[in-house]
Amino acid sequence: MNKTQKGTAIGAAAGGVAGALIGKGSIWGTLAGAAVGGTAGYLIGHHMDKQAQEIKQAVPDAKVERVGEGIDMTFNSGLLFQINSSVLSEAAKVNLTKVANVFVKYPETNILIEGHTDNTGTPEYNMELSKKRAYAVSDFLTGKGVNSARMDIKWYGESQPKYPNDNESNRALNRRVELAITANDQMKQKAQQGSLN
Repeated sequence: MNKTQKGTAIGAAAGGVAGALIGKGSIWGTLAGAAVGGTAGYLIGHHMDKQAQEIKQAVPDAKVERVGEGIDMTFNSGLLFQINSSVLSEAAKVNLTKVANVFVKYPETNILIEGHTDNTGTPEYNMELSKKRAYAVSDFLTGKGVNSARMDIKWYGESQPKYPNDNESNRALNRRVELAITANDQMKQKAQQGSLN
């Protein structure tokens, strides 16, 4: 199966899985919960394949994965911010500008932006830092022409590590800003009508 076919299969099965995942507030739960399935899901998946490819080409440093009918994009915070800072680096601004151009080209998507930290520092400090970083990314994208109404911003501090916080390389991976790109209602409607290009 290619990625689009896998997306259709995942979409068809996502209904049962979505409820279990969404409660955790994770990116993957959001992606599973957004799945339409069936023929419409196949069309959305094909559309997302193209967008994911363009994001990968625009920002090779980011991790871009197709999940179901959406896209999971992860920036290592070290590529975006100095340690303990929510001020975007110059390199980050270049990369986010490229991503913004892709988002503007594909307006029929919603974008969830999540901030995460490792477990160094207090939980309260990490929660606030993850919030500031998520908003720094969303504010920058808005400034580059991405409609703020498309964005949902969340932050979790150290509460959702992807890797054990047991060494510096893992902690660096947990310091991240993660994006989920999903079809909005307009794209879903077009897909269900068979008119999505």
